[in-house]
Amino acid sequence: MLESAAALVEEHAALEAQLADPAVFGDQDKVRQLNKRYAALAPTVAAYHAWHAARDDLAAARELATEDASFADEVPAMEQSLAAAEEKLRRLLVPRDPDDDRDVILEVKAGEGGDESALFAGDLLRMYLRYAERRGWRTEVIDATESDLGGYKDVQVAIKAKGTPEPGDAPWARLKYEGGVHRVQRVPVTESQGRIHTSAAGVWVMPEAEEVEVELDPNDLKIDVYRSSGPGGQSVNTTDSAVRITHLPTGVVVSCQNEKSQLQNKESAMRVLRARLHQLAMDEAAAASAEARKSQVRTVDRSERIRTYNFPENRISDHRTGFKAYNLDTVLDGELDPVVQSAVDADEAARMAAVAEG
Repeated sequence: MLESAAALVEEHAALEAQLADPAVFGDQDKVRQLNKRYAALAPTVAAYHAWHAARDDLAAARELATEDASFADEVPAMEQSLAAAEEKLRRLLVPRDPDDDRDVILEVKAGEGGDESALFAGDLLRMYLRYAERRGWRTEVIDATESDLGGYKDVQVAIKAKGTPEPGDAPWARLKYEGGVHRVQRVPVTESQGRIHTSAAGVWVMPEAEEVEVELDPNDLKIDVYRSSGPGGQSVNTTDSAVRITHLPTGVVVSCQNEKSQLQNKESAMRVLRARLHQLAMDEAAAASAEARKSQVRTVDRSERIRTYNFPENRISDHRTGFKAYNLDTVLDGELDPVVQSAVDADEAARMAAVAEG
């Protein structure tokens, strides 16, 4: 642990020296990369110095205690401080997801349950938009297909951090655990008998990829244009502005129709396509790894759920972490952090266990 921590402290000092070099600022992409890495290492460096100071203080107290008994009374508290500092450093040294500082593209898709599922998809979208607002993130609806009752059959939104977020606070670091099937139990607005129904909506979260990270050969793309349509198939414009792009090697299909301009819809579709291909590459790498982790649920089916939203009981339950709370109304209003944190903590515990076993 000490060797890896010391190496990171040295890397942090080297990055600081690079960032102080005026010659570096001629390349803004490099500056951005250096700043990201520098910020990511800062908590570990601070924890290392805190651990080092606690260790030195304890050693000094033990030495003085041999000459003055009053110092012996301070030793137990210092031992606890050292243990806490060591535990914090150990947690920070656990290997992190390299995509944790990325922005995301999040998709909510209605599934089982018809119109009620589409309404629930709208509720989930609102929850994520409110959550992003609470965290100071920017949001942009890339594409949306509305349902007749005002919900969404499918909606894609880009969520971006402002500036350089602290490690663990970027959109992907917090929202990657949202991928999967979300189940709702409530009385639908279309239900005249007051019976509780169960329906589901799917959430897919992808780290947003830069153009230079995912190379797209024009020969691999089949691009179709068509007329945009609104709820019920009603035409919303009279030009072929909607765009559908098929990535032939993988079969991934992306369509966008939100913008009035065909060019803007094409750019949005390419953006989503890059994110999906990046996610696909991540899944393939994970599947090939000995430490492969289960990928996000892709099917929108009630039987493969990660979370249940029970309206009659005002209860939210996460089936992966065991988290349960009776404040569903506030969660849907954007207070999602406690639910997300339960997944973050569970993931961290699994990573630490894997390191210990290794």
